[in-house]
Amino acid sequence: MELFKRVFDRLGIILLLMVIGVSQLQADEEVYQKVTILEPFIEFHTGPGRGYPVFYVVERGQQVELIKKKTQWYKVRSVKGHEGWVHENTMEKTLAEDNSKFDSNNDAQKDFVSREWEAGVLAGNFGGATSLTLYGGWNFTKNLTSEFSISQVLGNVSDIRHADISLIHQAFPEWRYSPFINLGAGIIQTVPFSTLVQSQDRTDQMVHVGLGVKAYISRQFFIRAEYTSYTILTSRNDNDEVEEWKLGFSIFF
Repeated sequence: MELFKRVFDRLGIILLLMVIGVSQLQADEEVYQKVTILEPFIEFHTGPGRGYPVFYVVERGQQVELIKKKTQWYKVRSVKGHEGWVHENTMEKTLAEDNSKFDSNNDAQKDFVSREWEAGVLAGNFGGATSLTLYGGWNFTKNLTSEFSISQVLGNVSDIRHADISLIHQAFPEWRYSPFINLGAGIIQTVPFSTLVQSQDRTDQMVHVGLGVKAYISRQFFIRAEYTSYTILTSRNDNDEVEEWKLGFSIFF
């Protein structure tokens, strides 16, 4: 009896390891979206561009898997395992798994949600003066982005430049119109136009808080609008409060 008990114990361990191994393989296997061909055939290119040669053809009624997207091209896989590149205009003539027409714009919006880098230019009003801002951001999660920006403010009595580091939080990154809040700090330099003796360049630290929205347009582009409240930490008894509204155009990749 003791022998049978040891055998069953070992068999139980082996079965448990097999179950764990199968579960791990299933978890590691990535599931891709599938579409059905409606055109008489589609052509597979060897690369993401019309200049790459066609090496394979998939006929009507067959399915292909969407592996990834690069600009306007999809890397796809046939049921026989052939992998190639197909233009998004061709993919829009296919059916999704729910028998609805495949929409490459919706698929492109997924790229917007999972973007890693973004950059853009914004114009606005900084305390009554025209401002121009260039920024770049790294999306280290779907909800959080670290940004660096530089701005030029075209005032009537002074030339103002400031640089800022911000943390952006998007609560709903999957929305086409995605609201966000931002917190940050920076340095502002004010250079007066006046030639009076008392006029001098001034460099101060500042902090800011703001809110805005990122509106996905198409492909790799989106519009950004935001309001920001700055507190300039001066050496005087009172700090300066400045409001800024700005609107701009951005690209992600």
